[in-house]
Order: sequence, then structure tokens, then C-alpha cells
Amino acid sequence: MKQISSLAALFAMTTLLTTGCGGPTGTEARTDDFQWQIDRFDDINVLRYRVPDFDSLTLRQKQFIYYLSQAAVCGRDILYDQNCKYNLPVRRTLEALYTAYDGDKSAGEWLAFEKYLKKVWFANGVHHHYSGDKFTPEFSPEFFDSLLAATPAERLGDIRGSLLDTVKAVIFDPALYPKRVDQTAGVDMIAASACNYYNGVTQREAEAFYTALTDTADRQPISYGLNSQLVKEKNGRIVERVWSADGMYGPAIREIVKWLERAAAVADTPEQEAYTRTLIEYYKTGDLRLFDLYNVAWVQDTESTVDYVNGFIENYGDPLGYKASWESTVNFKDFEATKTTQIISDNAQWFEDHSPIDPQYRKPHVKGVSAKVITVAMLGGDCYPSTPIGINLPNADWIRRDHGSKSVTIANITAAYDAAAAGNGFAEEFILRPEDRELRARWGAMGNNLHTDLHECLGHASGQLGPNTKGDELKNYGSTLEEARADLFALYYMNDPKLVELGVIPTLDVAKTEYNTYMMNGLMTQLTRIEPGKGIEEAHMRNRALIAGWVYERGRADRVVEFVSENGKTYVVVNDYDRLRELFGELLREIQRIKSEGDFEAGMALVERYGVKVDPALHAEVLKRYAALDIAPYSGFVNPRYVPTFGEDGTITEVSIEYPADYVEQMLTYSSDYSFLPNRN
Repeated sequence: MKQISSLAALFAMTTLLTTGCGGPTGTEARTDDFQWQIDRFDDINVLRYRVPDFDSLTLRQKQFIYYLSQAAVCGRDILYDQNCKYNLPVRRTLEALYTAYDGDKSAGEWLAFEKYLKKVWFANGVHHHYSGDKFTPEFSPEFFDSLLAATPAERLGDIRGSLLDTVKAVIFDPALYPKRVDQTAGVDMIAASACNYYNGVTQREAEAFYTALTDTADRQPISYGLNSQLVKEKNGRIVERVWSADGMYGPAIREIVKWLERAAAVADTPEQEAYTRTLIEYYKTGDLRLFDLYNVAWVQDTESTVDYVNGFIENYGDPLGYKASWESTVNFKDFEATKTTQIISDNAQWFEDHSPIDPQYRKPHVKGVSAKVITVAMLGGDCYPSTPIGINLPNADWIRRDHGSKSVTIANITAAYDAAAAGNGFAEEFILRPEDRELRARWGAMGNNLHTDLHECLGHASGQLGPNTKGDELKNYGSTLEEARADLFALYYMNDPKLVELGVIPTLDVAKTEYNTYMMNGLMTQLTRIEPGKGIEEAHMRNRALIAGWVYERGRADRVVEFVSENGKTYVVVNDYDRLRELFGELLREIQRIKSEGDFEAGMALVERYGVKVDPALHAEVLKRYAALDIAPYSGFVNPRYVPTFGEDGTITEVSIEYPADYVEQMLTYSSDYSFLPNRN
């Protein structure tokens, strides 16, 4: 992206089906009666997450979190519109019909309508949050029309006439906007994608526009295109509609700014107040140089207890990798759990110096790498309801090079997944050897958390570009290859005795269980997320398939990893962990070379050969076995609610936390109280 995406790096690992892992509080979480799962529909679990130790924060810190949490919700409409230009009128139409209905709520078509709306809420639009495929309604157009007829016109506002006709077409016509992001080789990816980052321009025109802006001699290049829609005007001129307080998305951005201004006044430190005000000025002006200044100051702040992300950050939603979706998280530091991640970040130079990559692409001086474990307090935009468990930012290569990066692992989210996944039967169904199941039970949580730490803290922060490489040469394959690079860095070092020496892990058995899980997932179990007959399209899934497929093929003659068939079921078994580590290192060396040299052809060849194709027979088997387990392949969250108490002078004297247990209620509340954009933007 700008650089390549980092914050969404581990979306795929947050599923219950492949991890069942936990954070530092995971074991405790399983023993109480907190209601973790609150809804289940289609292929989705909706969970709650706790915010432990919130009451131990100071009043000022609680105020900061409250104001930032309001800002995090205010940008919700932006993401809907970014994902598809008709998502807002579709959502509002569905909500109007839903709230007006007073008929039989046990009827089949009504239940299908309700499920469709829940899916739209979860995905922030009409396309699946992970696969990008458009949802197929299981209710008829005639039922939809009957709901319309029973809904007062005022509830629909300006959604009428041709706009209402378009809403119906978007919902029911499978040929209209079929994919949110389509990166199929050979297509015009802008024309084939439903995302709303471009209007009237072709892929070739967009690439030419941004290539012309790029100065290869600039050592601190702007992330051109990050915060704008690229449009072709009637006279044929191509221009950007900048997302700013007075530009596109202005009404929502002004609300974000309002809450950020209040937050700045109660920031943890003067430095935090200063960069928050820089972020505000960036939102007001849309000036990407200000965003860079904000990121430089933000990454250097390792002292504040409360921290946040707010802005146009990740580029997975843009098939060309220029534009960023809006997102936000609010969090505070888990000081005890951070001790281990601090050891990793303190030794970043050792890991860089001993990396198996070409020495010319190692960083001679690793700067500003920090890592911590956090408790997330609020999720927003592209981090809600589906959220990452690891964060590494900023994304700009030059900021990473000159100032470093900030990495976090989100403990209370992994704890929630762990609690909700207890006893789901996955290990018994897909892990052949009893000793591997025992390893997973003992070390699985530690292995997954360590993989996250190494991936985010060191993987994304490692390596450097060649002198003539800009960073965007890999185009639509860039995100997949960057995630593969970070994963490989983590996998390579997980099985290094240095981690035992440092006291990060007690035994290399932690690496063994992660190797088992990763290879099983990349070669097999992640296929449950794909519809029959389709290939792999999502960047993280392609990344894992690429790695697992490449090392399997290279180690096949020596049976490093093999498929084993027993009682009519297929299993993935690792036989040689040390050789597997060597293979991870060999592939890391090649992918780092591809990135450092901007070798598009080699990158494309790797992804297309190993990361896209699906074995239909194995796919069918995986789907059948998962269906028997009745495990939803995706999960996400409702947010807690922060309730301020005001004194007589209007100041906040306390902030309490509540844990809503109704997914529908939260979504309807957000739509009624935090919806600021018009239907047409």
C-alpha cells in the first residue's frame, strides 16, 4: 500500500476454526460465566470482548478513551461508502424495512431478510468481509416489495425513485457489483471491483496518474492517493476528491475532528496532545505531509499508556493498493504482558543481522522498533466488527526506515476467541497424531501469540528496499507478498534457540505446534472459507497458501511435510521441523529479494502458482468435515459502551463501562446516532 498493509495482517488468524488460541487471560476467561458469544448467523459468530483493568485507569485516561471511542464510531459510514457507493442507501433501506416490520418474525423469508441485514452490518456492505463476494439474498424480490409497501415513505427519506430501483438491483442482481475487490490477473481491476475508490477511470489511467506523481529520488515520498477518490470529470480531466473536513466525507470527518479535539485536551502526555492536533489538522486539510508528520510523532511515542489508531490506514480494499480504508482502534497498555514483547523488540538488531536474506537487503541499523501487548477498548471502521489481533504501523517505508514502527498484540481479543472456541472439536477432527494434539493443547496459545509478535514487531519492520525501488512495483500482488514476508520472518525465528536463550519461550516445542498449525491451515483447513469452485482471492489466505504450498513442494521428496490419508480423511503432518525451518528461510530470502528489487514478474509467478489454485477434491472434503463440526469460520465483536457521568459544571467526573449483549441493538444504535453521510457521496 503506500507501503504494504500491516494492521489487518492477522485477520485470518482470528478465526476460531484455526486457532482456538488465547492471550494472557485466556485460561481465566474460560472459567467464568461471561457470555462471550451473543449471536450466530450464516458463517459468523458475534462475540463480546472484555476490557480488563479499565477501572484501574486514571480519570483523565478514561476521559481520553471515551472521547476517542466516540471518534472511532463516527467514521462508520465512510467505510460503507468506500466498500461500494450504494452501501449506505442499501443499509438504510434494509434498516427502515426491518424497524417498520410488525408481521410474523418466525416466517422463513423474514428470517432470511434478517440474516441478510446482519451480514451487511458485519461486512460494512453487501460484499463478504473476507472473500469480497456479493451476498445472495435468500428472500424473494416479492417479499422485499411487500416490506416496502408496509414501510412509511418518511422512513426511507430520499431513497426513492431511481435510487430505490438501484438499491433493489444491487441486492438482487448477481451480475451487478459481484466482487468488492477483483484482482484476477488480466482484468481491469477497477472496472471489475465494486469498491468506491475510483469513478470513471480505468486501471491504466489510475496507474499512470500516480506514476506521474512519483519522484524516485524523494527519500520521504508522500503516500499518493491514500486519502482520496480518483475521478474523471466530464471534460476528461482526472482529479482527486480528497477525504477531508471540507471535502469528500466532510460531515463524518468533522464529527471525528470534534471528538479528537476533546481527546487532545486530556491526552496522556504533551507529545501525544501535539500529534493528535497534527492528526486533526490533517483531517481538516487532507494534506498527506501532515499525516506523515503525525505518524513520525506517533511511532516515537512509546510512553503513553493509552494509544489509538484513527485514519485512512490500510489498502486491502483497493485492488491497486493506493487508497486506504478508514479505521480506528482505542487501546491501553498491558504492562505485565508487554515484558515478553519488549525482549523481542530490544533484540531487533540481532534478528535483522541473522536473517537468512541477502545481506544487502538487511537494515544495517534497525530504528525505533517498539512492541507491546494491549487491551483494546474500542473498534471502528475497518477494524469492526471483524478485527485484527496484531498491529504494525505506520506503513510508509521511509518512516519505518528512518523512525521505526510500533507493533502491538491485542490480548483481550485473543482471550475472547480462546474462551469462545473452547471444546469446539477442531483438533480432534483435523490433527492426526495424538502428540501433536498434546503440543497444541499445551503450547498453542503461546505459539500463536509469539507468531503474532514476531510477524508484527519484526517481520514487517525487517529488510530494506534497493536504492532504485519505490515500493509500489508489486502492485496487486504487493499485499500478499508483504504478508508472506512477515509470516516467513516469524516462522523462521520461532524455531531458533535464541528465543529460548532470551527467555521468550521455554522450549522449541512452541515452534513445533505453530509449524503444525500453519502448514495444516495453509494447505488445507483455510479452504473452509472458500465457496466450491472458486480460487483463493483474499491476500492473507493467498499468503498462507503460497508459503505452505512452496515449502511442501520443495520438501516433498524428503517428506518434510506430507498429506496422510487415514480412515478416509486427509491430514497434514510435519516430519522434519528443522528442514522446514530451512525452507521457510529460503523462501523468505526470495520474497525479500522480490520486494527489495520490485520484481513484479517473479512476485506474480509465486502468487499465481502457489497462492491461488484450489484442489477441488480436498476442498470438498474440508467443507464436509467442517459442516459436521458446525464451527462458524468467521467471528467478530460488538463493542463495549462507555457511559460518562457529568458534574454540575458539565465536566466528566467518571466513565463506566457496559457490555452490550445484543448485536442488532448495537448496529441500529450506531446507524441512528452515528450516521452523518448522505446517501450519495
